[in-house]
Amino acid sequence: MKLLISEKEIETKVKQLAEEISSDYTGKTPILIGVLNGSFIFMADLVRELSIDCEVDFIKLHSYTGTRSGGTVHLLKDISADITERDVIIVEDIVDTGLTMKFFKERLEGAHPSSLSIVTLLFKKEVAQLNFNIDYIGFEIPSDYVVGYGLDYNQKKRNLKGIYVFNQDDGGNK
Repeated sequence: MKLLISEKEIETKVKQLAEEISSDYTGKTPILIGVLNGSFIFMADLVRELSIDCEVDFIKLHSYTGTRSGGTVHLLKDISADITERDVIIVEDIVDTGLTMKFFKERLEGAHPSSLSIVTLLFKKEVAQLNFNIDYIGFEIPSDYVVGYGLDYNQKKRNLKGIYVFNQDDGGNK
């Protein structure tokens, strides 16, 4: 595997994103909804860096097997909070094709939040097929498959502190 983004670069970017979000939501208490499993490390670090009050919840969606999207999003765990008339921030580890994000955004819009924004640590701009903007983007990355900092390959490699380009041919060894 090849290091793409170091632990220090991630730490710096998370602090920057938290400052932007805190500034934009001054005087408000947004609810951050993380997309499991990949976003849990990013969300934990982001929440700890926020200077505003917030609430958290999680949803679990599935669209990948191995390194490929199956083309269908499956809802495995729904949010438990009532988000009607709330300021909602979706927290995602990575937006690549945008399939999962489109599904999730439309689902939440149906609950009529007062505002809905999206923060993602990683964005694959060259493959994203979105008809809306991502409000907060950590890093734009190439279309390579990546692991680490919560991102996985078949539930493994989440524990890596940096983000690595994953090569399935070599088994993903460092």
